[in-house]
Amino acid sequence: MSEETLTITRLGHRGDGIAQNADGGQILVPLTLPDEVVHGVVNEGQLDGAKIVTPSPARVKPVCVHYKSCGGCSLQHASDTFVSAWKADQIAIALAAHGITTDIRATLTSPAHSRRRATFAARRTKLGAMVGFHARKSDVIVPIGECHLLPDEMVATLPVLAEIARLGGSRSAVLGFSLTQSDIGLDLHVTGGKPLDHALRAELPKFRTEFLRLTWGDEVVFMETPPYHQMGHARVTPPAGAFLQATKSGEAALLAAARSAISGATRIIDLFAGCGTFTFPLAETAPVHAVEGSADMVKTLQDATRYADGLKPITAETRDLFRRPVLSDEFAKYDAVVIDPPRAGAQAQVHELAKTEIPQIAFLSCNPISFARDAKTLIDAGYCLEWVQPIDQFRWSPHIELAARFTRPHMAR
Repeated sequence: MSEETLTITRLGHRGDGIAQNADGGQILVPLTLPDEVVHGVVNEGQLDGAKIVTPSPARVKPVCVHYKSCGGCSLQHASDTFVSAWKADQIAIALAAHGITTDIRATLTSPAHSRRRATFAARRTKLGAMVGFHARKSDVIVPIGECHLLPDEMVATLPVLAEIARLGGSRSAVLGFSLTQSDIGLDLHVTGGKPLDHALRAELPKFRTEFLRLTWGDEVVFMETPPYHQMGHARVTPPAGAFLQATKSGEAALLAAARSAISGATRIIDLFAGCGTFTFPLAETAPVHAVEGSADMVKTLQDATRYADGLKPITAETRDLFRRPVLSDEFAKYDAVVIDPPRAGAQAQVHELAKTEIPQIAFLSCNPISFARDAKTLIDAGYCLEWVQPIDQFRWSPHIELAARFTRPHMAR
């Protein structure tokens, strides 16, 4: 260990400041910003609890009292302007690593208190239970009393979640509370709890006034009314704990970008379609074929299709696009693709897509690094990356999402 004064040169991809010591080695300094001068004790390549000697003009006072201890946010000490620009820069850096340049638009950021899903950690204690988020890079639970990411309705359930943890948790195991704000109320999925015995089954229904649905592991304990999310003309009730876009405003931004990217399409294929986030709105103007790896999500999409009006035909299939991608000749019937893969990207599927003559592609991604790799494959095959729209649904975090438009120049509309 050594006491040092350092200057932060940049932020790493996880949002931590990075400095260099006298030997040229990199030092990680959490909760700092570029050009700040900091002082502290360096231990194993990291300087924790840094004293800010010279602050950055972009430094602001964090809005949350839990910020220093809670691991839910990592960039509250930076201005919104700085974070928006930094996220756009991270996309540019990822693309530049593959020799790609394009028009990168200004970041669209979801407002505070707009996150509609969160996973709390909980543990039973001697005196009751604690509920909160994990501390940074730790399995320690930090109990919280406020959260500026979540709507007040979700924060207000924390005492209720503590009571459920006291009833169904143990002092040796951590419970996961996946809480989602649907369009008509709260949906709770509990994992890591003790088995549903007779006593617990008798206790849990008293929380019917708090949640529309409570699912314990794989079992629905009660469902007063199916919690739904409006997706275009469809009301969709996803499986408990299923993936949804983190904020409504972020979802709307992604949808607007996707629509712009495939403007005028008459036959659309939606890859990694989930439960229909983009399928249903796009089907207002053109037939859509949805492809998704989860059978439960496909069933959800099909169930919602049956009761939706005013849509062009929707078809769906369950297909593992990593092991069995849609082949190049199967794209012949479509004139537009929407693709929204997980963080790993879609290497196998993009390899097949690159062989096609599809005139326009809306590519959505939650990982600039895998996106840049897949973009390189498409560009090498003759596609043009016209623009990238950064979208920040995960405010105050280093997480980055984007939408992009690819076209074949000789075929684009």
